[in-house]
Amino acid sequence: MHTWTGWGSATYWNAFVANVEMHGKGTFYDPRLNDAAKFPIAAAANMGNLIAVAGEDLVTPKLAALHFYQLALPIPVPPPGSFDSVAAVSGGEVFRGIAGCARCHVPPLYTEPGWNMHTAAEIGIDDFQALRSPDERYRTAPLRGLFTHTRGGFYHDGRFATLEDVVEHYDTHLALGLAPQEKADLIEFLKSL
Repeated sequence: MHTWTGWGSATYWNAFVANVEMHGKGTFYDPRLNDAAKFPIAAAANMGNLIAVAGEDLVTPKLAALHFYQLALPIPVPPPGSFDSVAAVSGGEVFRGIAGCARCHVPPLYTEPGWNMHTAAEIGIDDFQALRSPDERYRTAPLRGLFTHTRGGFYHDGRFATLEDVVEHYDTHLALGLAPQEKADLIEFLKSL
């Protein structure tokens, strides 16, 4: 799943945005949107069953090329000098060890292979956005290129302004008991991804 609340993969989202949100002429199918109790506007507008008239699908033929382009984008590399490389090595040990981050942010992907969805309670935040999605969960965010989020905050809504805030949240929520140096090293490791 590529969206914060697990609506679907990148290919799902490409089709959803192009057909449903941008009103392109194409085909899009998602029976979950037919649930009038949970998604009344989508169900009333039949948004989960958009079928292009034969020969007039202007979206679907372009989706494979769009996905190929997305997969070809290189992972951003942290700018030189933007993290302490020695501390990052120690932070990697904290990440894989005592902090347990690697259970969900599995190296080398730094996200979960497979179904990467968790309840709000598991990650210690409110479920406001999750409840608006079909599975009522949040996805495990990929951590590669994490340094690109230093503006705007972390998480789906930017609720954590800094990596320090994220680390403090999980240290408290999961009762990790990280020492100040372990937290500092972990942050340097996160900045190195």
